[in-house]
Amino acid sequence: MGKTLLDKIWDAHTIRTEDGGRTVLYIDRHYIHEVTSPVAFAGLEKRGIGVARPQQVTATCDHNIPTEKQHLPIEEPQSREQVAALGRNCAKYGITYFGMGNPKQGIVHIIGPEQGFTQPGMTIVCGDSHTSTHGAFGAVAFGIGTSEVEMVFASQCLIQSKPKTMRITVDGKLGNGVEAKDIILYIISKISASGGTGHFIEFAGEAIRSLSMEGRMTLCNMSIECGARGGIVAPDQTTFDYLRGRGNAPQGADFERAIERWKELHSDPDAQFDTEYRFDAADIQPMITYGTNPGMGMAITDTIPAEADPKALAYMDFKAGEKMIGKPVDYVFVGSCTNGRIEDLRRFAQLVKGRKKAANITAWIVPGSKKVEEMAEKEGIRQILADAGFELRQPGCSACLAMNADKVPAGKYCVSTSNRNFEGRQGPGARTLLSGVAVAAAAAVTGSVQDPRQVFNL
Repeated sequence: MGKTLLDKIWDAHTIRTEDGGRTVLYIDRHYIHEVTSPVAFAGLEKRGIGVARPQQVTATCDHNIPTEKQHLPIEEPQSREQVAALGRNCAKYGITYFGMGNPKQGIVHIIGPEQGFTQPGMTIVCGDSHTSTHGAFGAVAFGIGTSEVEMVFASQCLIQSKPKTMRITVDGKLGNGVEAKDIILYIISKISASGGTGHFIEFAGEAIRSLSMEGRMTLCNMSIECGARGGIVAPDQTTFDYLRGRGNAPQGADFERAIERWKELHSDPDAQFDTEYRFDAADIQPMITYGTNPGMGMAITDTIPAEADPKALAYMDFKAGEKMIGKPVDYVFVGSCTNGRIEDLRRFAQLVKGRKKAANITAWIVPGSKKVEEMAEKEGIRQILADAGFELRQPGCSACLAMNADKVPAGKYCVSTSNRNFEGRQGPGARTLLSGVAVAAAAAVTGSVQDPRQVFNL
């Protein structure tokens, strides 16, 4: 019987199999940030040991940092200390650290790919659930807890149970105005926020292959929102073209040899998956969530389902049977490790160009890295946004989660391109409507939930 892509990478990194079936897995790349690393570093200190392979660790600050006035000290004391502690620990253990002001700083799941650290066939971990993002490159990537962060520091290995396999195939071509974010919100709405539990998802099919690398990263980023351990897309020419010339990827003849290895990273034709789903791209429309988990999503033109969770609707102050179109919005957030890449900013700028921000909207347009910010400046995106009444902020996780100054006030509605809409995720009492960039742009210029295909004639 053939092997799945997960099988091939997992088996190649297995040091040994423990009694009971758990795997001692070798880790190629370990990403860290300021929130989940301090306790792990303290554990090393207590045990009197160092970091086994610091050259395979990459650090940045992203969760707690402000997205304006980054030249000033962080105001919130705990956030300031966490960022400072990361800098001290990285200096002590010889870890590459991209701190505030560094031209390579940004959200950890954005700077890894853009700098070429993330490559096909790797095992990748981080103390952050959205490490699944890196699976877009044909890597086995998943989030880990703080004790596991310490384990990887100490040994460059991790003890894990191998997940079951799932393949989700999306056939056909996407319709006008439909983005990668809409694909994953559609999938989660169909299989539920727990439908992938215990599995690692391989995304396949014509619609998936048509996505750019940035779209594939959005897709894999949210694979965990249906309970999966991670998501993966087999590498292809799109992957190779993205990686070519990036600083930490192989160069010259080494890159060509790497491509030959990477071409073998695919599921065999006779590979068996534990679970399979198949969807038609023609059925996917621009999506939006109405509830308090990412599985509570629907097409922008639909009505809130009759079977919707009453507790979630009470929190959101919505009713079953209502349309989402026309509902007033207070905030729009474009950014995060889900939609904070340059393609996302290009898309938003293209749509709002020549229009004006609605007067009732507070908008946070946040690049995912200093590199994205620099590209937005060079391409004239900052000016397009300014002309339309928007401000391009500085890089960070921003309003994805309530760990920095960018919080949505209680009772206010935010159309957000981030990945979670749990109660209080964007601030105590905040109400989050997850969407893709086009839906966010439509809300930003109209002040309410609207179908971007109608607003922008897509």
